[in-house]
Amino acid sequence: MAKSKLLSYLSISIFLFVLLSANNDVAKAHNHHHKQFFRPQKLFVFGDSYVDTGNTDKSFSSSWKVPYGITFPRKPAGRFSDGRVLTDFLARFYGLKSPLPYMLRTLTGKSKAVARYGMNFAFGGTGVFDTQFPGANMSVQIDFFKEFLNCSVYSKSDGDTSMALVAVSGNDYAAYVFNGGLFQNIPAFITQVVNQLKINLKRIHETGVKKVVVTSLPPLGCLPTSTFLNNFTKCNTTQNTAVEFHNLLLRQAVAKLNDETVGTNGGSPAFIFLDLYSSFKRTFLRRDKFVNPLKSCCMGINGSDCGTVNNKGQKMYTVCEKRENSFFWDSVHPTQAGWHEVYLILLSSLSRI
Repeated sequence: MAKSKLLSYLSISIFLFVLLSANNDVAKAHNHHHKQFFRPQKLFVFGDSYVDTGNTDKSFSSSWKVPYGITFPRKPAGRFSDGRVLTDFLARFYGLKSPLPYMLRTLTGKSKAVARYGMNFAFGGTGVFDTQFPGANMSVQIDFFKEFLNCSVYSKSDGDTSMALVAVSGNDYAAYVFNGGLFQNIPAFITQVVNQLKINLKRIHETGVKKVVVTSLPPLGCLPTSTFLNNFTKCNTTQNTAVEFHNLLLRQAVAKLNDETVGTNGGSPAFIFLDLYSSFKRTFLRRDKFVNPLKSCCMGINGSDCGTVNNKGQKMYTVCEKRENSFFWDSVHPTQAGWHEVYLILLSSLSRI
């Protein structure tokens, strides 16, 4: 996400004071008078560190520090994991390469090569509203995308073969609590977040993108930032209750958006809800795969974060011996192995798109 100390305060799971008690590769879709497979040729990504593949500034992001990227691509490359993240697995499912991060583009205005597989506009640490992180919030990310359209690098006529992946993983709530938001008002704030997210989803679809996939919140009460309080043995149910409220409202928003766009998308839903909450929970049960799924592999020492080095060049973190047996990489983000298991659970949902 961002600077080492900010990461501690603004990690996705700051709900401590919230007091709210197989598969076919693709599914057949109707298109006018005939059936066809929907195979997106371009993937456009919006959101935060769960899908960011290199947009966050190197000067303050842990994702560009060792040992991030140790599994893939074997060096830090801007992903908040030891390896691949959700974006990479979704792209792989459709036979695409991961789209280029927006901040790494080299547009000349004369070539579409940079946009061949789409574009990733996600920035770690961001939300639908502004957070303490300097990355672009989702509204600004969509503005970037619309400017991208205006550059004629990508045209609206390409929309029928395009998909958007939208991830909101909790930074809005972390920032809300960090900034002194009152816990008794959190239900109202959750409603504000989901309402803005709904506006964002509609804006993306209105650019011509045929399918818009949005993720639910993961079980924030199960992240190591929360489970460390009980020695990584159980999730915080209070936090997860708040998460479930967000996800309920988001499901309702997606259903309403599909009702509003019925008949305009070739007879198939334009908006798809991708359930990370249940997928994470089911993956935690894989004790044959993950020995202690609620504990991170890369752990800071004496209050430091994964990737921190002191002024003597000494590592202020430890890394587990078998990354493939850890679901979480750091205090917030899954390992490549964790994301892979989640992806396998999501396959049935992806196949129905």
